[in-house]
Amino acid sequence: MNRSAASLGLLGAALGALGLVWITNGTGIVGDDHDRHISIPDELVMPLQVRAAYNGERVFFQYRWPAERPGIHMDVFRHEGGKWVTYGEDVPGPQEHIFLEDRVAMMVDDGGVPEFARYGGYIAIGDGLDSMTHAADGDAVKAHPYLGGEKKQEVVTKYLPQTRQNPGDWASVVGEDRLKAQREAGYFLDFWHWRGHRSNVLGGADDQLIADIRDGDKGKSGWSTNWDGELKQPKFMYNPERTGRVANNWDDLTSGRVGQDDIYYLTADTMTAFDPDHPWKEGDTLPRRVLRPYEESRADITTASGKARWENGYWEVTLSRLMDTGNPLDDKIFREGGAYNIAMAVHRNASGLRWHYISLPLTVGFGRNADMAAERFAGDAPEWNQAWHSVKLFYPGQVSWPLLTSQRHPGKPMIERGIPVKHYHNEEQLARYGIEIEFDDEIRAQWRLTMLAGLFMFAGVGFGLTRLAARK
Repeated sequence: MNRSAASLGLLGAALGALGLVWITNGTGIVGDDHDRHISIPDELVMPLQVRAAYNGERVFFQYRWPAERPGIHMDVFRHEGGKWVTYGEDVPGPQEHIFLEDRVAMMVDDGGVPEFARYGGYIAIGDGLDSMTHAADGDAVKAHPYLGGEKKQEVVTKYLPQTRQNPGDWASVVGEDRLKAQREAGYFLDFWHWRGHRSNVLGGADDQLIADIRDGDKGKSGWSTNWDGELKQPKFMYNPERTGRVANNWDDLTSGRVGQDDIYYLTADTMTAFDPDHPWKEGDTLPRRVLRPYEESRADITTASGKARWENGYWEVTLSRLMDTGNPLDDKIFREGGAYNIAMAVHRNASGLRWHYISLPLTVGFGRNADMAAERFAGDAPEWNQAWHSVKLFYPGQVSWPLLTSQRHPGKPMIERGIPVKHYHNEEQLARYGIEIEFDDEIRAQWRLTMLAGLFMFAGVGFGLTRLAARK
């Protein structure tokens, strides 16, 4: 082979390598990977409507969003092969069945957490959170003297940056005296959490907060677990005198034949002690949760006019609470003339944990200019004459506050200058960025491969042209 042919061959190989990288660039990288807790929704954004009203004593928030079906069921036990098998545990993305309830949640701040007004829920996404690709080891969390010992945590939940000595280290919790001072100064987020099964059945919502962990307000939650660990069987079944049966049928539940107005839940008046000698059939299904009224401060939020309902493809949920609950260490207190920062999130389509949609923060004003005005009314309940405020929710991916404030994030200087995220990103961009972060290592590897191919091409072209010029 002569030198001209060799030079041309080298040039062709370089161009071929670049062409291969070009063709394959971006393929085979982005996709579901449940081993890394990655599941990308088909829709990256979704609509939510919200409005607010108050009468000086109580405040009302109303939410409306599309859902293909009502997510009114939570995890269950199904009788299979003589055993009770659990369905509905949180997994990446939507379940293949219906046993994860729909939810709407709202974070509220009164200025006590200044970053929240600019960056919303991002500030509560710290290091090692449960369901992230790099979630903290459960044994390490349980062994932590404060999180595992004092707070009985088994995973890392949402937390605010200043509750850690290093916000990028979930374990570096500041001292308890400091945490107490922060709470008294209002450094926490009020967290309203409506659940389609565990709270809606009894006409309420879960009143929670976010500070050093995501925690419930003082008092009991609205459920317990229907399982006897010693006997390896459920504790309760349906009371046949009250419901006409001892269990639900799996097919009736999954087909939707059991609806919102039926008894699909276990409460004190629908259940009785479990009978292991009953002739249980394949497909008999019992709820894994036993529902009970929320207690103390955790019971502050109720659903207005009874239960929330799903109709014609939409959930409409109205929540109400005293403007001043008398619990300033658990709740943000609403006052006439005040403006408050809120951000919402929705779970639908049998998705749990972080596989939800979130909003950017907005302000709601009580007799004061804001993004959304709470309408004052006289009487016990609002007529809801005002227009809805439309909000676009988006899939957040695995974007954490430590990442956003690191050198890896090109927007770090904007955060340091306190520029709100909505001034330079829209919801679609944030959703795409969330996905890019989930595949950051793969994208960077592809970029490096492209750079190497480019360098190889330039070297090959230069070498080939030099040899050809020398020959001529």
